[in-house]
Amino acid sequence: MSAPNLETFQKRLGYQFRDLSLLRLALTHPSVVHEAPGSTPHNQRLEFLGDAVLGLVLTHELYEKFHGFGEGPLTKARAQMVNRHTLADQARRVELGQYLILSHGEDCSGGRERPSSLADGFEALIGAIYLDGGLEAARTFILGSFRDAFGELTHIPNLDNPKGELQEILQESAAEPPRYELTSVTGPDHDRIFECAVFHEGKELGRGKGKSKKSAESDAAAAALKSIRKQQPALKEQPDEG
Repeated sequence: MSAPNLETFQKRLGYQFRDLSLLRLALTHPSVVHEAPGSTPHNQRLEFLGDAVLGLVLTHELYEKFHGFGEGPLTKARAQMVNRHTLADQARRVELGQYLILSHGEDCSGGRERPSSLADGFEALIGAIYLDGGLEAARTFILGSFRDAFGELTHIPNLDNPKGELQEILQESAAEPPRYELTSVTGPDHDRIFECAVFHEGKELGRGKGKSKKSAESDAAAAALKSIRKQQPALKEQPDEG
């Protein structure tokens, strides 16, 4: 991979590596071993490290911000933030897939878009930033990344009941509850995929998919919560005219 591409990628990350070999290693998928036998290095060890750094940073953030919650709710909140789905989303946000170093076979079979490869690559990237710049650099990158998904963490992420949490937030300003609408059902009878949208006061707030109408509604509520949290920093910056 050429240096100009890595320069573009680093600008997208908002982090400049001192040691570019760490970035290249973070982007090297294990499939390369099949085409280059021997001790070809790949990103699994960095993924292992990045997973631990990510867990530490987010655990500390939740611990500091939510003093009224015990271990159970904090663990559930962290689980919602650190899962394969959200990590793959973070990887897509920085277009990590196009920079992955893959074997020819993995590339041809859609490896650049495979959620597991994206999630693993994102964790490896965190590990690389930690080794290159230390814990504070990794913390800045992680919190900046997750702010897009979870806002400023003014509300603890709710793993169990996104529909209930959404209704609670919306009814702080309006009595009308959110309304869910089934928009499509696809796939064979034994493997249906349901898609739902959630509306409030005539405005669509989010869409979701699932193996049942209920899970699709829950996914739509989670998408709406994500969108609402992204707007919270801007709302907080409004001047107080009191």
